[in-house]
Amino acid sequence: MSIKKVGIVMGSDSDLPVVEKAINVLKEYGVPFEVHVYSAHRTPVEAKEFAVNARANGFGAIIAAAGMAAHLAGAIAANTTLPVIGIPVKSKNLDGIDALLSTVQMPTGIPVATVAIDGAANAAMLSIQILAVTDGALAARLDKARSEGAEKVLTKNRAIEEKFNA
Repeated sequence: MSIKKVGIVMGSDSDLPVVEKAINVLKEYGVPFEVHVYSAHRTPVEAKEFAVNARANGFGAIIAAAGMAAHLAGAIAANTTLPVIGIPVKSKNLDGIDALLSTVQMPTGIPVATVAIDGAANAAMLSIQILAVTDGALAARLDKARSEGAEKVLTKNRAIEEKFNA
């Protein structure tokens, strides 16, 4: 069984600096992905076609990043039953609170998993966890990364304990 791809859609190329954090995490884990710019408002037909055909095109999860009104994740979720992870992108007007509320406030039956404002790395991690449900090798990589992260914290803890708890 080949690993499913993650679709990454951003509402504007101005979202790319945020989205690149997700791209880097997916690369680190060897997860295939595609990146597109589709706007819920300016290219609704293309956004819908991407979402409708995503499962048939080998995707296992979709990440959608948008700022301000941030309807992209909801528009994608309305047209697929694949898991959709929304990244609210910070903008100059309301520091991303508008995008956060637009992304997280979805009607019953059309969920969008939502990460923090500009939380692209966690969006990628969540998409990897979703794919790992059916991919044991990917799950093992996640387990290893978690163990390594815990060991780093415990190493720092030991250094602090030695310095202050003598």
